[in-house]
Amino acid sequence: MTIHLTILVFWPLAFGLLSAAAPRGAAGFTMLIGALIPLVYTVIMVADFHTASVGLQHVTNDKWIPQLGIRYKLGVDGLNLWLIALTTAVSFAVAIWLWVRPPARPSLFAFHFGLAETAVLGAFVSQDLALFVLFFDLMLVPFYFLVGQWGGPNGARAALKMVIYTLVGSLLMLAAAVATAVFAADQAGGHISFALSDLQHAALGHGTERWLFILFALAFLIKMPSFPFQGWMPDAYRTMPLPALALFSGVVSKVAAYGFLRIALPLFPDAAHQFQVVLLLFALVSIIYGSLMAFTQTNVRLILGYSSVAQLGFILLGIFALDPEARGAQGALLQAVNHGLVVAPLFFVIALLAERAGGSEDIRDYGGIAFRAPVLAALFLVVALATLAMPGSANFAGEFLILLGTFSSKMAIAFVASIGVVMASVYALRMYIRSMHNRVGEKVSSFELSVRDGLVLVPLVLAIVAFAVYPQLALDAGQNAVKSTVQAVTQR
Repeated sequence: MTIHLTILVFWPLAFGLLSAAAPRGAAGFTMLIGALIPLVYTVIMVADFHTASVGLQHVTNDKWIPQLGIRYKLGVDGLNLWLIALTTAVSFAVAIWLWVRPPARPSLFAFHFGLAETAVLGAFVSQDLALFVLFFDLMLVPFYFLVGQWGGPNGARAALKMVIYTLVGSLLMLAAAVATAVFAADQAGGHISFALSDLQHAALGHGTERWLFILFALAFLIKMPSFPFQGWMPDAYRTMPLPALALFSGVVSKVAAYGFLRIALPLFPDAAHQFQVVLLLFALVSIIYGSLMAFTQTNVRLILGYSSVAQLGFILLGIFALDPEARGAQGALLQAVNHGLVVAPLFFVIALLAERAGGSEDIRDYGGIAFRAPVLAALFLVVALATLAMPGSANFAGEFLILLGTFSSKMAIAFVASIGVVMASVYALRMYIRSMHNRVGEKVSSFELSVRDGLVLVPLVLAIVAFAVYPQLALDAGQNAVKSTVQAVTQR
């Protein structure tokens, strides 16, 4: 069955525009339809996916700007299939939340939300470097407005800080993308092309490849964010509206990790091998720093923000484990999906906890909520246990493969990284126990989960349980593509 990826990518934006023009009461439903169709498309695509294939499927390959060698090339393979599924699933959950809990100025919010989903999907399916850079930069636009306009009194400052950080990375990547195509054209007799399939065969000089890899790596590390480029994260996480934050933390940060697998490793294999230890050290410091900071925070948004820094450190660790069997990279891809599924419902839980604690997002004001909300407590417990990668949870298989791959290549780094698994259990259980149990907080008015909120949380929790029971579904889809990517580096 042929899946038209253009419809998948631009359907959310089209309905975002319709939502912007729709009456106030109809904006939420219009946005819901805009998120539903891509999800249905993705379910069909997953069911139709040929796991034995290494190449692209459902390819769209048309001329766009032939004078510059830019093509409108889209495709799906094992690297992006489940990341696309993650994007559409989280986006649909956010759309349901915004439908039952309309924000201020819902029509404008819906437009920015649709633009954000289109930008993320476009980045995942792009098979042309210039097209990838376009969608990668486009992701910044809706979140700038979502933070600036719905982020409260400090939103404008946080939005500006986020833009300055990430725009620097985007400009570095733009310069590197142009340079990559120009240098590759010199090897191809002057024929310039931004298609990734063409650029992978270019024989770049060692010095050139090294500098281009550094520029792309900096852009991806800033977007993730990885230590020490996380300076924009605390303000953005404090101010971003929670539904937007669920999409941002659950999905947008994964585009950067995906960029390493799709672009940095295949296009610059020698440099990736040369800088392996450097990237592993970035990952290791991110794991330890993020875990320590998550343990010291009392604001639940920042607990999740710094825990995401640690989890993305694990994902980076798996990508650059570069073990011969590519188990680390397979674990990284699985962990990217798992983390998105886990962190998104946690931000919805934050909103529910705040409702029960007089609007506070400080865990010191919580306590005893489980007494009158056992269903909410049970759902929260499943997600919290997944966060700490407890055996049998969604994150366990991903982190296990990451550490297994790292032990195979860099044993000392793997030993230190294992500390992060222990630290995750500390901050995750601390957050859960302080919220759900102990003495009832002075501001707490506990009540059970409503049906409308269950419509958002229950499907996401079921997806977490499904991946915990059968992670092989995602591993099988990505195995061939991941091995091909990693072995292009290890066999040089």
